[in-house]
Amino acid sequence: MIRKKSDQTIEYRCIRNGNGETEMHLIAESVDDLYGKGRLFNHMILAPGNSIGEHMHEGDNEIFYFISGTGEYNDNGTLVQVEAGDTTVCNDGEKHGLKNTGDVPLEFIALILY
Repeated sequence: MIRKKSDQTIEYRCIRNGNGETEMHLIAESVDDLYGKGRLFNHMILAPGNSIGEHMHEGDNEIFYFISGTGEYNDNGTLVQVEAGDTTVCNDGEKHGLKNTGDVPLEFIALILY
């Protein structure tokens, strides 16, 4: 199967009471695409100043791989600068958040697995 860019679903949502909306390009259109192993696989874009609010993961983990831009990642209360090529992992029972601190969109791949 091939899913062409022109057929891709794009959603805009405020995530976890963050600032502004996150642009989400759904790589996996449904949990069936992930064979029951997870619930999200997206190309995410945060505009400058926008954020994903701090939140806890329970029963899953989330991995971010940063493609472009710069941001501030909240790793269980510790703020860390992130940039293209960096990877973050928020395991079950941990919390995280993300803010675009740069002047250009912050783009990353997000994957949530059970």
